[in-house]
Amino acid sequence: MSSLRFNRGQVAATVLTVALGVAMVAQVRNADEAGLGQLRQSELVALLDNASTRVDALQREVVNLEGDRDRLRGQQGDEAAAAAAKQRLASYEILAGTVPVEGQGITVFVNDAGAAVTQTMMLDAIQELRDAGAEAIAIGSVRVVASSYVGTTADGRLLLDGKVIEAPYRIVAIGESHTLAGAMAIPGGFSDSLRGAGATVNIVENPELRIDAVTKPQDARFAQPVPATPAP
Repeated sequence: MSSLRFNRGQVAATVLTVALGVAMVAQVRNADEAGLGQLRQSELVALLDNASTRVDALQREVVNLEGDRDRLRGQQGDEAAAAAAKQRLASYEILAGTVPVEGQGITVFVNDAGAAVTQTMMLDAIQELRDAGAEAIAIGSVRVVASSYVGTTADGRLLLDGKVIEAPYRIVAIGESHTLAGAMAIPGGFSDSLRGAGATVNIVENPELRIDAVTKPQDARFAQPVPATPAP
């Protein structure tokens, strides 16, 4: 009888735990649905496309890395290692902005006759494009890289890496064009902020773009690579 009572106690505890878990999941799901319920259909489609594109990109990256691993383990390890290193170098050159690039992407035209675009707005544009997967960005004749910064002159004109950028602004970003265009159209984002301030924004998806602007990498003054730790 004591064993039977103990088993019933276990069953009761399990049922309560499961019920609590179901209630918590339902509460979180309802909260998510309430938040998404405030978005328009076009906004939901843009968010879904963005998420699907990022998942596809990550899956391709996994396949590529697994392929590199298999080639390095094979008989042609030296040749595969050299090819992989060359491919990585090309990627790093693109990210560092030291080479011209081409590919699909978007062009954002901003007409700012009233000087409404602020330093913060331009930073938001750069961040939104990066978050959407832009692999290369240029504003006017200036290439945007990891160390880029936006400032202002004494009379309020915008500076990008110390160079004046004049309106109308032309922002070019290379990456998956539909995803980048959707990121620029997110409610409350860059485009909405500019239109609310009186500027006009036109976003064009391009099957082929070219960015010729390059930057010269600067030698690090303070940061130094950590020496490799010998394998045990």
